[in-house]
Amino acid sequence: MAFIHKRGNKWAYIVNIANDPATGKRRQITKSGFKTKKEAQLAANKLEESIQNGQVIKESNITFETFANEWLSYYATQTKVSSVRARKIAMKHLISAWGHLPIRKVTKHMYQARINELNKKYSRNYIDSIHTTGNMIFKHAIRLDLIQHNPTDSFVMPKKHLTVKEIEDETLQEKFLELDELKTFLSLTRKHGLDLDLLTFATLAYTGVRLGELLALKWSDLDFKKKTLRITKTYYNPNNKQNGYEILTPKTQKSIRTIMIDDMLISLFKDLKHEQKKLIMKQRPIYKNHDFIFAENHGHPRVMKKVMLRLQRLLKYMDTDKHITPHSFRHTHTSLLIEAGAGVKEIQERLGHADINTTMNIYAHMTKNIEEKTSRKFSELTKGLL
Repeated sequence: MAFIHKRGNKWAYIVNIANDPATGKRRQITKSGFKTKKEAQLAANKLEESIQNGQVIKESNITFETFANEWLSYYATQTKVSSVRARKIAMKHLISAWGHLPIRKVTKHMYQARINELNKKYSRNYIDSIHTTGNMIFKHAIRLDLIQHNPTDSFVMPKKHLTVKEIEDETLQEKFLELDELKTFLSLTRKHGLDLDLLTFATLAYTGVRLGELLALKWSDLDFKKKTLRITKTYYNPNNKQNGYEILTPKTQKSIRTIMIDDMLISLFKDLKHEQKKLIMKQRPIYKNHDFIFAENHGHPRVMKKVMLRLQRLLKYMDTDKHITPHSFRHTHTSLLIEAGAGVKEIQERLGHADINTTMNIYAHMTKNIEEKTSRKFSELTKGLL
């Protein structure tokens, strides 16, 4: 309700709006200079109607850093701790530029310039993460009527220009193993691998599960009779501490899935279960039995860093220039599915992709690689005919 009062020989109004989240104080819009009380009342009524319709906003003086941290607290109630951590890291790049400024003073030009600057230092994926975070913060401010305009509107993602060396390196560092390379790797792993190595990398390659999904697997997820693995959770341990992990819900709803596995993997799992039972009996006083499949001698899941170090150790036995990571086995699995004649929808369901476009992009890349390989084979077959 507007307050109409006389100021000297003229009339004025005061209209209250939402409290300022930075100070907790009531915010007001005032205007004077009306000749009559009725004129002031009509103008106040029009303003209140505009505020009700979201057409008028008294922008807040809350700083970008203060509001960004408030948004992060809200975001933490909506999603997984791993997602919150990623947003918090990305957010720092924006706070370092405008943290001290009122959020209302961040302009489109400032936003575009900051992302352009960061684009020179970081990968496209990381820039996407920073921009997504910024967009979420400013949209939340719009929803709370703290700003009138979103500086991320009309934003254009800067292009990443690769150097010749980067292009050549990308060509050398293919991100998956061909079938014959996988055979060699698994053979070397069987010969030189340490505890859990063979089952770890064979499962990654034969199922396409993410590393976090693999480390979260429990014996209750494995059905020996039906020969299936049930994926319902993921392992999260950013600091790679032995018992500092969390078991979280999977990446997306589509990530919850059941995967058929072959007899070779079943046999390896049976061997491990037998060995693990003996270990539990031997380590009974200190073994924390939480039913994890890929457990260390103390019962906690293996940390991701150890898997990566084990992989690097085994790759030294191979003659390859490829940049292989645990995630590479997911691409390897996709490649093998395509060669086996699997369709896009089947691959999407097996990999647990929420967006089929993700599957389509990988499918297109892998298909191109297979076509090139087929072309080379044809050239070798017909060599000397002309």
